[in-house]
Amino acid sequence: MNVLENLNRALDYMEQNLENEVDEQELARRAYCSVYHFKRMFAYLAGISLQDYIRRRRLTLAALELQNRTVKVIDVAVKYGYHSPDAFTRAFQSQHGMTPTEMRATNQSLKVYPPMTFRLTIGGGEPMKFRIENKEAFQVIGITNRVTPIEMGEHPGVEQVWRSIDHDTYAELKSLNNAEPFGMAHVNVGEGAGRTKGDYDYYLAIASTEACPEKFTRLYVPAATWVVIDVKVPWGPEKWQQIYGEWFPSSGYEQIEGPTIQVGPDIQIGVEKQMMTEEVAVEYWIPVRKVR
Repeated sequence: MNVLENLNRALDYMEQNLENEVDEQELARRAYCSVYHFKRMFAYLAGISLQDYIRRRRLTLAALELQNRTVKVIDVAVKYGYHSPDAFTRAFQSQHGMTPTEMRATNQSLKVYPPMTFRLTIGGGEPMKFRIENKEAFQVIGITNRVTPIEMGEHPGVEQVWRSIDHDTYAELKSLNNAEPFGMAHVNVGEGAGRTKGDYDYYLAIASTEACPEKFTRLYVPAATWVVIDVKVPWGPEKWQQIYGEWFPSSGYEQIEGPTIQVGPDIQIGVEKQMMTEEVAVEYWIPVRKVR
């Protein structure tokens, strides 16, 4: 059974259990991968986090059921996992632009999200350069900030780090880079990194064996196997599709929990916005394990 069939088996299970708790372990079992890898693969292929997709599907079904005026709002709310009428109303309004009561009174159009299916697309047109690194534990040193992701554009918490650094501090940081990976590292740590929902920690950092100066923060990176992929930034959806839709399914590896590291590019100091006039080659480090 191929990866596409496995993913769709997981989606079928999800669809059949929208009125109940969707067991992430069962989703991963049907997709023949870990929960951690499934959630990231889903997010990058679907363009939406697993949690958001489930919420959208439940609110779609709830809206369709509420078109039957004999059905009580509270009964539909409980059916789809909302034990507070206020919480259900807020979620419903966020998706559909109106409350359940307003929908029944005005008969306005609904925002419906149909069930998702992963289909075969023609890929592999562009070659992908990568290598596998087995690396001992190491440390990175740099400036960190908690980041709340936004849908489009650079995340404000990341830009805040870039704006906060001056030329002297940046030069000092770069001078400490005496270990691989060599180059300015953009390190993301936490469940929210990538397209999964939630906040995460961002580090503008370098790998170093030196003692960490007080002005910087140290992050310990445990020993791991890494896939190091040569890509070009700025990122586009097609690059995530190539990594998670082409490389991972054919590689025999899956992503494991741990930081992801983009090595390069250097940032421009003293500018309000980082602007790129052309694509820049970087390395993207993902912690992985061999599964087949």
